[in-house]
Amino acid sequence: MKKTLHPQDVITLVAGIYAFLSPIWTTTTSAATWTMVILGIITALLPLTELVRPDLLSVEGVTALLGVLFIISPWVMGFAATAMPMAVTAWIVGVVTLVVSLADVQVTRSHHREVTAH
Repeated sequence: MKKTLHPQDVITLVAGIYAFLSPIWTTTTSAATWTMVILGIITALLPLTELVRPDLLSVEGVTALLGVLFIISPWVMGFAATAMPMAVTAWIVGVVTLVVSLADVQVTRSHHREVTAH
């Protein structure tokens, strides 16, 4: 694979940046802010890691795991009721990240099958 960002990577990058910056304009608590900042930074860095090392197949799986973490974080970190706008942001970013990363896993597997077959 050549070193380029795929559309799935760009979407994940944007979702991570949005999550990282969302405490600026969203009603939040300390736990919610730190959760979104940390998960957002990690989520944004993964597509950049894939750009540098496209041979790392596990990056898509880790990104999918981060999507799950975004989805469950409002309950685990206790801000589902106290910071509802931030919880909704976490859920939306989580679903987008999860769906896009699972699609990226499928594209990567299909590409590897094609390369292996030839």
